[in-house]
Amino acid sequence: MGNKAQATAIVTGGSRGIGAAIVQRLILDGYNVVTCGRGEQPKDLPASVHWKKTDVAMTEQADALVMYAEETFGSVEVLVNNAGVQVEKSLLQSTDADWDAVVGVNCKGVFNMSRACLQRMATTGGNIVNIGSISGNVADETMALYNASKAFVHGLTRSIALDHGPAVRCNAIQPGWIMTEMASDAFALADDPDAAMRSALQRHPVGRFGQPDDIANMVSYLVSDQAQFVSGQCFTVDGGMTAASPLRPGLD
Repeated sequence: MGNKAQATAIVTGGSRGIGAAIVQRLILDGYNVVTCGRGEQPKDLPASVHWKKTDVAMTEQADALVMYAEETFGSVEVLVNNAGVQVEKSLLQSTDADWDAVVGVNCKGVFNMSRACLQRMATTGGNIVNIGSISGNVADETMALYNASKAFVHGLTRSIALDHGPAVRCNAIQPGWIMTEMASDAFALADDPDAAMRSALQRHPVGRFGQPDDIANMVSYLVSDQAQFVSGQCFTVDGGMTAASPLRPGLD
């Protein structure tokens, strides 16, 4: 059943990529971890992690996930809203089904999970970290619904921090280009994938693309006692990419 004396964290979308890295980091930090996804439990999920098949866009399923975590370990101290969906379309190309898919997970999912956890966190205390995106600040082409959904996440983050402090701290992380399966698939669609990657790399002052652990490390900091004076903020973690002027020379 796990060690009820440990703090407990829920990480949505923890089956791969950034979510899996966050799960691993919170285990190392000593948390009991419950994670979820819309599919079956991944075969490589660490043995100590509890999995519950969940569509966070469905209110009843989100509530059931939080109840499962509380029944298994006790109160939930940390929530990481990581689950996300993207559809690569402009607004005119987007359908009602696209809206339901993207806004359902990226917006309503964050709303559902935060509200469910806040039922107890608002009294006992806790931390919420929402995974937003630089796309909520600087729009990517043909990603209209995704861009808008991440701007919603950033706005909700500030409202949670304002309305539910000091018991609850809430912050967001705005990742840039993190090398996950999703990023690799995006580069593969280019006419010249190698050239596309070289051009993209030039835009990163740190000289490399991001890795899932870069985001997991930021989560670890934000939920730690070292960040007790940090709330309502949206932290860009993109290797300096969006710090540069669009007129920066030397880019293809």
